[in-house]
Amino acid sequence: MSDKLDKLNERIALAHLGGGQKRIEKQHAKKKLTARERINYLMDESSFEEIGLLVTHRTTDFGMEKEIYFGDGVITGYGTINKRLVYVYAQDFTVFGGALSETHAEKICKIMDMAVKVGAPIIGLNDSGGARIQEGVKSLGGYADIFHRNVQASGVIPQISAIMGPCAGGAVYSPAITDFTMMVENTSYMFVTGPNVVKTVTNEEVTSEELGGALTHASKSGVAHKTSANDIECLEDLKKLLSYLPQNNKEITEKLNFEPKDEIRDTLSNIVPDNPNKPYDMHEVISGIIDENSFYEIHKDYAENIIVGFARLGGRSIGVVANQPMFLAGVLDVNSSKKAARFTRFCDCFNIPLLVLVDVPGFLPGTDQEWNGIIVHGAKLLYALSEATVPKITVITRKAYGGAYDVMNSKHIGADLNYAWPGAEIAVMGAKGASEIIFRREIAASDNPAEKLAEKEAEYSEKFANPYRAARRGFIDEVILPQNTRRKLLKGFSMLEAKKVSRPKRKHGNIPL
Repeated sequence: MSDKLDKLNERIALAHLGGGQKRIEKQHAKKKLTARERINYLMDESSFEEIGLLVTHRTTDFGMEKEIYFGDGVITGYGTINKRLVYVYAQDFTVFGGALSETHAEKICKIMDMAVKVGAPIIGLNDSGGARIQEGVKSLGGYADIFHRNVQASGVIPQISAIMGPCAGGAVYSPAITDFTMMVENTSYMFVTGPNVVKTVTNEEVTSEELGGALTHASKSGVAHKTSANDIECLEDLKKLLSYLPQNNKEITEKLNFEPKDEIRDTLSNIVPDNPNKPYDMHEVISGIIDENSFYEIHKDYAENIIVGFARLGGRSIGVVANQPMFLAGVLDVNSSKKAARFTRFCDCFNIPLLVLVDVPGFLPGTDQEWNGIIVHGAKLLYALSEATVPKITVITRKAYGGAYDVMNSKHIGADLNYAWPGAEIAVMGAKGASEIIFRREIAASDNPAEKLAEKEAEYSEKFANPYRAARRGFIDEVILPQNTRRKLLKGFSMLEAKKVSRPKRKHGNIPL
């Protein structure tokens, strides 16, 4: 029996060593943790249970039968993070560069299936050179098996991808389907075709970092939702993100302890400038409303004219969508519409109430926007908020003009409660533009057109650029003092906790993709 125990322990030791000590040292030299070190840091101490430790590949071509590593380049299993069950896989770059094989894919698929059956989040720590070319189509089939499961799990359990090394070719599509993609600066990159292929096809010279590095995807493409300086910071960010999410689509996020106090926030009254054309930072409004230091921003460096992220209000997790007057005056454009729509749909999938803060002068005009499809991209946000059945509350802090008023969670598309601050301007367009159209003949006939325009602009503002006409029609439920906003939201979301919506039976809607 002792011989058998020794044999088992020997194999376990070999599996834990991955591709060997030299390759582990190379991984550390790149300032990267190994796959096993990442899992050990991420999971609660001693909670990780590995599945498939002794799996090996089945390939005999190209001398592969002589290179056998237990685990076959991916560590899979389950455990807890802050005492919550999660499933995790971590690709091991020390084994064949983390390349995906048939059995490598089977291991990932096995725990994905378990995660869906049990109803727990799945986390992928990606660090792979791509498909294992020695296996040909078998490795490609493995990718497709994973993609299919990503789609089936979408909206059922939270799926989070952390890119902690290379992720190229077909490998990028699994993270793209998951709910959130995190990247590590300077050591991770994602692209469908690498710099060499780009140069061959387009004669364009570009580095891996420029083409698909963390900062590129965080600011230009929007592929990365969050970037971190190193592996440790990335894993900490992942833990924090998970704390705002429920286990699955049938549960709600656990409510943290909360003791109601005096919820008046006087600082909110001093944020919006008297000059309607002067910008202010919507982050200050968010901070004045939510529980202290609870905002976790998503897509911070992408489409900065809109803010999305998670926060806590009275201990409960909520999603925040807010126009940002500091960038492009807070207008809606192609990228901001996509960003907000995607976040809205995630929150709706997982029973996370939505708070929408509105200061929007309209949609960004111009040929660039029109030719790039602002119509369909703006419609995505409209569709997402119309479709969402979670509790939805809107606060108009200043401007709500034109179609953007409708799109930003207006009463007409299903918002439950709509509040406005006293300085809110709700109209088809700004007073100046409206006056130039409505009173153009009168202004043209005037001895002093500039003076007449100013007069008519003031007249229009008095009549329309305020929240009271909308309130008279019930489009705004209440005009509130800014300092009372947090108290109103605490009561409103509490009242809406038991909200249920019945929809017509259908296979699925056809969002304007």
